[in-house]
Amino acid sequence: MADLFDTLPEATPSDGRRPLADRLRPRTLSEVIGQGKILSPDGPLGAMLAAGSLSSIILWGPPGVGKTTIARLLADETDLSFVQISAIFAGVPELRKVFEGAKLRRRNGQGTLLFVDEIHRFNKAQQDSFLPHMEDGTILLVGATTENPSFELNAAVLSRAQVIVLERLTLADLERLAQRAEQEMGHALPLDGPARESMLEMADGDGRALLNLIEQVSAWKLDRILDKPALSARLMRRAAKYDKNGEEHYNLISALHKSVRGSDPDAALYWFARMLEGGEDPRYLARRITRMAVEDIALADPDAQRICLDAWNTYERLGSPEGELALAGALVHLSLAPKSNAVYTAFKAAKAAAKQTGSEPPPLHIRNAPTKMMRDMGYGADYAYDHDQQDGFSGQNYFPEGMKRPVWYLPPERGFERELKKRVEYFAKLRAKRNGDG
Repeated sequence: MADLFDTLPEATPSDGRRPLADRLRPRTLSEVIGQGKILSPDGPLGAMLAAGSLSSIILWGPPGVGKTTIARLLADETDLSFVQISAIFAGVPELRKVFEGAKLRRRNGQGTLLFVDEIHRFNKAQQDSFLPHMEDGTILLVGATTENPSFELNAAVLSRAQVIVLERLTLADLERLAQRAEQEMGHALPLDGPARESMLEMADGDGRALLNLIEQVSAWKLDRILDKPALSARLMRRAAKYDKNGEEHYNLISALHKSVRGSDPDAALYWFARMLEGGEDPRYLARRITRMAVEDIALADPDAQRICLDAWNTYERLGSPEGELALAGALVHLSLAPKSNAVYTAFKAAKAAAKQTGSEPPPLHIRNAPTKMMRDMGYGADYAYDHDQQDGFSGQNYFPEGMKRPVWYLPPERGFERELKKRVEYFAKLRAKRNGDG
């Protein structure tokens, strides 16, 4: 197969000096790969552009899916001046300069699309500073974030911007990107089928990461086609981490989670260290550790979730490697904490019931009654205010009329839920007594 390289044209030297990601940057929105749901005529951005009414937006998605590129192209499509800042480096002085520049352009008849990368890193005051300029049309804000906007952005900003969710690139999307890269470089990658698929999986949905891998592979001086084992030997850590079958990434996170659930702090620390050594993002681990507290401990140790969030916050402030110690401490706490999935199980049962009875209204006595007509219809009638009742408990029914009262939350005799179990049983007895069942 070595003849393959003899039949392909060579890349232009001048182009070869530019990073591949820059050379392949889409020139129109139609060239953007993997975001058809938002850019199609029926998608949110496509509909805005078709109507000629682009509003401020927040682009939420993982790294390497085209947030910056889409922002640039939106400015081109709407004839707005594109201004880019990063919340990591910009402060109040830089923001003032940006707003003053936008005001000047506006007076000259030119609008401004302000792209703010990592917008979630701005504090509340900095985020609030955008509001008057968004409201008076000085700027059209396009923010980009990898974090959940509902947790990280002010409600005032979110109320003035539409959140657009970008998806991680699929393997098919990454293959299209790889083919574009080969066309740009003028030669095929020296990989057989399984090796090529392994490289795509290593990118883990990140187009920028894929292009970096392609540049690395293309730089090798080879006289043969590499198979998967040969590629893994050269890119051992990344190849193992994102193997098709989850060997490393998924198996290791499963081992970590089950070690915590099994109350083994030493095993948990081992798998935690293995993942860090393999190049795993500590922020991903912080999310998974917090999930363990919610799913496997919950109210058996009410402090567990707070400790995880504090450790996560500490990592965000300290970074690696110091911040990893805070996450390790949270892992040890979770491993030794009493375990319970009672809330997890109860919530799943409640969700299933809600799907089956989703149109059932609340009983009349607990409905909202803000108008006379609603009160005349019986809304809020006979509601028993619990604070005025014996023992501070009315025992009234809060489920839809005709729905048999379920029992979903069954706290175990472990940790703090031992006390909650007593309270559940106490209120159950009072409820039966109030309703004449006891």
